[in-house]
Amino acid sequence: MKKLLVVGLMMSNLVFAQNKKSDTANYNRSVEEDLSYVVSEKEQIKAEKKEKPLPLSKKGQVFVFYGWNRAAYSNSDIHFTGNGYDFQLNNVTAQDRPTKFGIVYFDPSWFTVTQYNFRIGYFIKDNLALVLGIDHMKYVMDQNQTVGFKGHISDPEYAAMVQNGQVNLADEKFLTFEHTDGLNYENLGLEKYKNLVHKKNIDLVWSYGAGIGFMFPKSNVKLFGNERSDRFHVAGMGTDIRSSLNLVFWKNWMLRLEGKAGYINMWDIKTTLNNKPDKARQDFVFGQILGGIGYTFNTKKYK
Repeated sequence: MKKLLVVGLMMSNLVFAQNKKSDTANYNRSVEEDLSYVVSEKEQIKAEKKEKPLPLSKKGQVFVFYGWNRAAYSNSDIHFTGNGYDFQLNNVTAQDRPTKFGIVYFDPSWFTVTQYNFRIGYFIKDNLALVLGIDHMKYVMDQNQTVGFKGHISDPEYAAMVQNGQVNLADEKFLTFEHTDGLNYENLGLEKYKNLVHKKNIDLVWSYGAGIGFMFPKSNVKLFGNERSDRFHVAGMGTDIRSSLNLVFWKNWMLRLEGKAGYINMWDIKTTLNNKPDKARQDFVFGQILGGIGYTFNTKKYK
């Protein structure tokens, strides 16, 4: 009986030792598999972080742009107030004044002469950029026009120029009126981006958005033969909607073609010098098409 008990104990110890050895081996194998999975997952995450994203798409990307524009304006009513007068000119027409193409478009010392655009954009979310822009347009009242007149002028010389509720502006004696240095729209916008074409060295990206900002024109105004007002001044506000096509090549360089439409309201246009109370106000709709070149880059490091 004792022999059987001893043999049973020996057998049970052997089985227990084998089971313990097997459990240890299984545990070690499980730990190795878990560690291998964790390492693999970390390497995958690391690889994804290093993979360079599409241009104009990822949070943290930045782009800069410089280009030139042509603009068009709706007719507007211009209301003038000052010492001895309070009147409105109705349905005044105006045009832009593009600089003749030449070296002036590429000479940095003359860049403010042209109708230029500048943008800097930062992607606050994937495919969504906050864009700071300057639109340097030019607005020139058509001189050869007869416009409707409403109001009064105390100076008999200029009051006599009003005939049958109209005034002819052709001889420039009554008024010259420009925002030529320029009709500056300083704006902040939000733009949504969508990649349309992705090739090895070419991407075509569409964007759309809207902006709002203030008007900081240098208005060249000469009214009733007074000395011309010619100074920068915050005159009002503007807002716009915009859409663009962006051709990105060699991963970073960008050609941009953009169209926009907007509304401008300027209620404090300076018309005389020396901080006199004389001023004008007007509002109108504008359209603009622009094109130029830019550069896009990442603020994070990628392969």
